Amino acid sequence: MTVSDPEASDIRRVVTGLDGSNKAKVIFDSSLSLASGPYGIKSTNLWITDTCPIRLSHTDDTALKRIGISPPENGTKFQVAEFAPLTPEIEAKMDPQFLMKAVGQGAPERGLPVSHPMMHRTRSVDYAVVLSGEIDMILDDSSVHLKAGDVIVQQATNHGWLNHGKEPCRMLFVLMDAEEP
Repeated sequence: MTVSDPEASDIRRVVTGLDGSNKAKVIFDSSLSLASGPYGIKSTNLWITDTCPIRLSHTDDTALKRIGISPPENGTKFQVAEFAPLTPEIEAKMDPQFLMKAVGQGAPERGLPVSHPMMHRTRSVDYAVVLSGEIDMILDDSSVHLKAGDVIVQQATNHGWLNHGKEPCRMLFVLMDAEEP
């Protein structure tokens, strides 16, 4: 099964916790679908926290928390995103501030103005893993080609994800709120 198969869009999420007898148990075992967004971007939040240290929870309120790209203040965001191939024709029609607008108030002050619609910066440390496909990470004046298995640690810098390939690219992200750089 490939990422482009409809069945492959769903992600099984298993969450554990302790029961009243202090035994480990599964408290959630569910399938989450990737929601479609503009320009072929699909994503789903797997878990969101809003405290540090993190409070353990038996409540799944991830779906109830509407957040943009940034994690909550003092929190984390665990997410899967899939980037469809982006053609030069579509790129040319995009709002130059497309993803920066989605960051909102979470953008750090330091950093140059973004130079591409997919470029943005968040006040966070982001761990990313390319699960399938290939993608280019663009920075202010360079880019890095990434493929399945590659990992990224991104620290509050301008960056963007551009898929100029022929297949979707699926990535796993953990975003953690950070101090202003």
